[in-house]
Amino acid sequence: MAPYAALYGRCCRSHIGWFEPTEVGLLGPDLVHDALDKVALIQQWLKTSQSQQKNYIYVHRRKLEFKEGDQVFLKVSPMKGVMRFGKKVKLSPRFIGPYRVLKKISEVAYKLELLASMTLVHPVFHVSMLRGYVPDPAHIISPEVVEINDGLTYDEEPVEILDRQVRRLRTKDIV
Repeated sequence: MAPYAALYGRCCRSHIGWFEPTEVGLLGPDLVHDALDKVALIQQWLKTSQSQQKNYIYVHRRKLEFKEGDQVFLKVSPMKGVMRFGKKVKLSPRFIGPYRVLKKISEVAYKLELLASMTLVHPVFHVSMLRGYVPDPAHIISPEVVEINDGLTYDEEPVEILDRQVRRLRTKDIV
């Protein structure tokens, strides 16, 4: 039922035919009390609907919280169609780091200690961009430097061309 129809008990009409001829006697305190009761009922229905939608959202959401000094990986979005580190798209790195958490800005925002080469990137990130890292002394992190753009994307330039092919179409050749 539409909110207007639930509140007034009829469909919305134009201002010209606002009242039926038999409804003129309904104006008074009873109309106000009925309207207030209907408003309270609609508010209760909206609250029930909101709580149901909230439960649907929280089924897939996980609570992430980091402390100052924790180490986290930072999610990057690589460009499509570009070979990354000589691997296929599915095997390309999605996270870089680890980086140390400097400060908890809010419940969902954290400030990270980034490298000096990443001065163009703002150091505050949403918790959805971070993944926790448990330090392991046996874990060796390669010191490869990844150039990150403003939008947290990167692309890798080929070092050398190993092979050339010429594709022949009907009217032209494509190297």
